[in-house]
Amino acid sequence: MIELGVNIDHVATLREARRTYEPDPVWAAVEAHLGGADGITVHLREDRRHIQDEDVRRLRELVHIKLNLEMAATPEMLDIACRLRPEMAMLVPEGRHEITTEGGLDVAGMEGKLKDAVQQLGAAGIVTSVFIDAELHQVEAAARIGTRVCELHTGPYAHAFHARGRDAQSAAVLEEIAKLRDTGAAIQAAGMRFNAGHALNYFNVQPIAALPGVRELHIGHAIVSRAVFVGLREAVRTMKGLLREAAVHPMDRASP
Repeated sequence: MIELGVNIDHVATLREARRTYEPDPVWAAVEAHLGGADGITVHLREDRRHIQDEDVRRLRELVHIKLNLEMAATPEMLDIACRLRPEMAMLVPEGRHEITTEGGLDVAGMEGKLKDAVQQLGAAGIVTSVFIDAELHQVEAAARIGTRVCELHTGPYAHAFHARGRDAQSAAVLEEIAKLRDTGAAIQAAGMRFNAGHALNYFNVQPIAALPGVRELHIGHAIVSRAVFVGLREAVRTMKGLLREAAVHPMDRASP
């Protein structure tokens, strides 16, 4: 069964807008869990624009489902991850100028550095993931550095879906789905777990949830946005229902 990892970064974004103590990301994690989330994702950024070190510490201590720590492969972040030991650490590119992570990690261009990071995390008992674009040479590089999970960047698909009037059968959308499907197959053939995420929402998620072999989707902004109106527990429950529906009827959702 496909799993849902809920990214709660933007609960912290709302808190940091007022430099106060609420809303609490830990409370959000509990609500997401009660709504059916299989895991919680947070990105501890170098500039600490939303999630703070203390949030990660408290989440590690209090959350009863899988914790996925998004992070750059820097000495500071590696030290934090190895100390707190989340179940999974996902290595991502990071820039202070970006609003959110844009584009996949260039694993092929940084194999030496990333291999050392993967080994360090693995020695601490942490499953490692890399966030990559749907490109076969990045999959091959990920396999060489020893990562156990590849998360495919679904942003190009999501942007095509929106630009084509939310038409899942348009040529541009089908092309992006095919890239993700074929790259996902290569990930699995290399013995790694196939995850996906970025810019997924309630309207575009099902074709991705129906891709053969996809194990986890990580979704944040859309869920937190809906939670403003219906509450986080209900927002997560609705998203989880869409994933389950897509898994039951995959041919209706993902076939070009």
